Amino acid sequence: MSIPSFGVGTFRLDGQVAIDSVRNALDVGYRAIDTAQIYNNEAEVGQAIAESGVKRDELFITTKIWLDNYAHDKLIPSLKESLAKLRTDYVDLTLIHWPAPGNGISVTEFMTALADAKAQGLTQQIGISNFNIELTQQAIDVVGKQAIATNQIELSPYLQNPKLVAFLKQQGIHITSYMTLAYGNVLKDKVINAIAKRHQATPAQVTLAWALRLGYSVIPSSTKRENLASNLQASQLQLTDEDMAQIAALERNGRLVSPDGLAPKWDD
Repeated sequence: MSIPSFGVGTFRLDGQVAIDSVRNALDVGYRAIDTAQIYNNEAEVGQAIAESGVKRDELFITTKIWLDNYAHDKLIPSLKESLAKLRTDYVDLTLIHWPAPGNGISVTEFMTALADAKAQGLTQQIGISNFNIELTQQAIDVVGKQAIATNQIELSPYLQNPKLVAFLKQQGIHITSYMTLAYGNVLKDKVINAIAKRHQATPAQVTLAWALRLGYSVIPSSTKRENLASNLQASQLQLTDEDMAQIAALERNGRLVSPDGLAPKWDD
């Protein structure tokens, strides 16, 4: 199973805002939804899906295991709770949210538990999120590179992660980009705005099209229906080689997310 190139994210969305965002996303054509245990919105996502009328087999649902549930005896029970909240018998993809190298649970333990969850049919695919090269290799050593569907990492024109990206491509592990718009910072970038003007597109569309052309999946979020619909049009935007080169030159190692205790030592 391949991972959809375009999905909707739900980070920092809760309550009715989360319900409305997912409902609007499904209504304008999204079929992939990304959530996580720590977002505390799985129930809202499940409600929006149930009320949308979209068939389950048309959807691709991703959730992520939080570090409190990494122990082998906790991971599967926690995933079953997530499924109950999401009102589904399975998710399409389950990720380890952060490697949390100091939390006392080994990569071997949580990857084995994740593989067991897949064997039980609770998740169709498994993967990782925010793993550096060293920890990705450790995960590969446990379950094999073919079993790791994706590494979901922070990627934007300002943070292009060349070493990690090259390693993941070498291993055949798909890349999912989050924070692709860098909290909106890239939308003010002069280079990206100039490219957008040339293509009669929005800066967000240009940035998402850049990531898509590099082969990444993207999961932008929005509380506004018009932005959700506009973002989705990025899949139709064809950037030129010159456009891509100009965006590549924006790299500045501009990482925005690196929580203490959760993040690894990055491959900068």
